[in-house]
Amino acid sequence: MGLMDKIRGELVDIIEWLDDSRDTIVWRFPRHDNEIKMGARLVVRESQTAVFVNEGQIADTFGPGTYTLQTQNVPLLSTLKGWKHGFDSPFKAEVYFVNTRLFTDMKWGTQNPVIVRDQEFGMVRLRAFGTYAARVVDAPKLLTQLAGTDPQFRTQEVEEFLRQAIVGRMGAALASAGVPMLDLAAHQIGVGDQVAAALNGELADLGIQIAKFVIENISLPPEVEQAIDSRSKSGIIGNLDRYTQMQTADAVRDAADNPGGAAADGIGLGLGIAAAQRANAALTSPPPLPGQWFVGADGNRLGPFDLDALRARAGSGSLSAETLVWKAGMSGWLPAGQIPELASVLATTPPPLP
Repeated sequence: MGLMDKIRGELVDIIEWLDDSRDTIVWRFPRHDNEIKMGARLVVRESQTAVFVNEGQIADTFGPGTYTLQTQNVPLLSTLKGWKHGFDSPFKAEVYFVNTRLFTDMKWGTQNPVIVRDQEFGMVRLRAFGTYAARVVDAPKLLTQLAGTDPQFRTQEVEEFLRQAIVGRMGAALASAGVPMLDLAAHQIGVGDQVAAALNGELADLGIQIAKFVIENISLPPEVEQAIDSRSKSGIIGNLDRYTQMQTADAVRDAADNPGGAAADGIGLGLGIAAAQRANAALTSPPPLPGQWFVGADGNRLGPFDLDALRARAGSGSLSAETLVWKAGMSGWLPAGQIPELASVLATTPPPLP
């Protein structure tokens, strides 16, 4: 083999890239002295773009396909090089392969809380996290603005930049959405779309597009969560027995978590309050006894009485038209004078003394 044949054999015949890293965005084709044989084959696969760079200047760009490098398909590079030594001479150029596929499962999150104003809770600090998918839509812009001469530009080199851009836009998106804190979960998709649109406008000059943006969770401060929990508890106060049982259960749980502590000492007080609440509830929820009447006197529930006993009380003056009475089937306590069934009973009530 002659010297010229040996030199020709060292020059590149096939230029291609098979990515096995799954996180490489830009890869520079390795070649000593960047010499490429005229007539070599260039193989650009789907989701790839090949960019030729000559002395720091982007010369030509190739999309998916197979090319034979001749002057007709590298016109700009041909003009720059001049081809003084003929069409079979090698030329020098850097070849960068840019991965244009969708890079998925990229994470983002707010290290510091985002402060927004809510109509109901006032100034609220929010934290959020999620995922997004990005792709390269303009290979020359990416090379000139971000990758530069990096021989292997990976996603980790741009993730922190994108995360900061997302966090910077998140506060404005949440504030402009006008969504109450309690309704944020139902509007996460809309807020995410707003953030993605704002980011794409900002990243257009870098050749990157956010193809999908997902907000997985928006968390409230502990004090706001406690306020929401308290409001939920107050919704069941209408059922005093159930509310009392819930308070007692909470006290017992706290005492179990802290035996001998203040929670345990307070159980007696909590149970006393529960007993008082049940006593106060007696007038509104006596036990149902069919056919029997109950009478309210001085905050106490008396009875049960049948009609004869009620007549006796009416005769003694302890039952009047204003006395509260109740029996099973009634929705609540009513003055005896408003119940037609007791009209005959009240007829025995003596008139007031002159």
